[in-house]
Amino acid sequence: MTTARSDLLRVLEGRQYVHQITDRDALDAKAAAGRIVAYIGFDCTASSLHVGSLVQIMMLRRLQQAGHKPIVLIGGGTTKIGDPTGKDEARKFLSDADIAANKEGIRKNFAPFLKFGTGPTDAVMVDNADWLDGLAYIPFLREFGAHFSVNRMLTMDSVRLRLEREQPLSFLEFNYMILQAYDFLELARRQNTSLQMGGSDQWGNIISGVDLGRRLDGRDLFGLTTPLITTSSGAKMGKTTQGAVWLAADKLAPYDYWQFWRNTHDADVGRFLRLFTDMPLDEIARLEKLQGQEMNGAKIALATAATTMNHGTEAAVAAEETARRTFGAGEAAEGLPTFPVAAAALSAGIPLFELVHQSGLVASKSEARKLIRGGGVRINDAVVVNESETITSAHLGSDGRLKLSLGRKRHALGVVS
Repeated sequence: MTTARSDLLRVLEGRQYVHQITDRDALDAKAAAGRIVAYIGFDCTASSLHVGSLVQIMMLRRLQQAGHKPIVLIGGGTTKIGDPTGKDEARKFLSDADIAANKEGIRKNFAPFLKFGTGPTDAVMVDNADWLDGLAYIPFLREFGAHFSVNRMLTMDSVRLRLEREQPLSFLEFNYMILQAYDFLELARRQNTSLQMGGSDQWGNIISGVDLGRRLDGRDLFGLTTPLITTSSGAKMGKTTQGAVWLAADKLAPYDYWQFWRNTHDADVGRFLRLFTDMPLDEIARLEKLQGQEMNGAKIALATAATTMNHGTEAAVAAEETARRTFGAGEAAEGLPTFPVAAAALSAGIPLFELVHQSGLVASKSEARKLIRGGGVRINDAVVVNESETITSAHLGSDGRLKLSLGRKRHALGVVS
C-alpha cells in the first residue's frame, strides 16, 4: 500500500515499478506540487527495442498519464562508446550509418505508447549526439572530470562486476558513466529535467548524474530505478530460446508477440498485467486469483491488452482469433508466422529435422532432433517421431502449405517458394 501524495508515485508504487529512489519524499512532494520533466535513455544498438526495454517505456507512459512530461533520450552519441553494464565484453562498433538507421527504427517503437508534440505534457525525443559529438576532449576533462572519483567508479556495478569476472574493460567503456551523468546535466539545463529513470543496473550511472548536477549547478535532481524484471523461473524478461521479443512488427510478427504474452507463467500474470497494461488494478486483482483452466482467460487478457497497446486493436484481435482457431479447431489458420520452403527441395525431399530448423522455431538442428524424438513435433496436426522422415510435396495441405507445430502453442506455416 503506497503512502504517496503524488499521482506519479501512487501509480509507480501501486503497479510495482519502483526499486530505488534517491530521495523518495522530496520527489513525491515535487511531483505533487506541479509538473516535472523526466527522461530515460536508450542506446541505438539495434533497429528495434525488445520487451526487455518495455518496462522503461511503460514508466514514461505512466509519467505522462500522471500529468508530467517525458523525454526519450536516444543515445546517438553514447552508442559510439557502449554501456558496459551487464556485459562481459565490449559491444561491436557501429558505423554512423548503422546508428542513424537504428535510431529511426527505435523512434517508431515509442509512437504507440506516448503522445508526442509541443504541449506541456507531450513527449519529446532528443539525441545526446547533439551535445556529445561536439565536445572538446581537454576542456571536457578539465570542467567535468575533476568531479568523478575513480575509486568510487570502480565500486559501481557496471565496472566492478566486469572486473570481478576478469573480463577486459576498455578505457572507452569506462567513460560511459561520465557521459551518462553529463547527459543528465545537459537535459537539466536544456529542458529543466529533474528526474532520470532506468533499470536497477543503471543506479550507479544515475546517481553520478544526480551528484554532478548538485556539484556544478546546485540542482536538486532525482533518480528512480525499476527492479530487474525476470519471470518466475528466473529468466530475464524478453529473452526466449527463440531470441529477443522485438517490439517492431517487421522483426517479430504480432501473432508471435501475442503468443509470448499468452505463454506467461501463472505466477507472473498479475505482475505483468500491472506493469505492461493499463488494466485497472481491481480487475487485475480479480484475474490473478483465478485458478486452473480459468487462468488461461487471464493470460489471453494479458496477451490481447499488451498486443493492442503495441500493435493496435486489429492486430491483437486477429492474433487472438488465430490462436483460437489453431488451438481449438486444429486449423491451419491465417495469421500464423510463415517460412519459405523451396519447391525444388520439397520435390527432392527434406529431412524433418532440417525443416524444423529452417522454420526458425528452434535454434539448432540438434534441438529439432530432440523435440521430434520426444513426440513434440507435428506436421499438419499429425505427430511425427522419426527425426529423418522425408517431407515432400505429398505432405502439403489442401491450401498448398505445411503446418508445422511444436507442442500445443508454437506453430508456423511452410509456404512453397
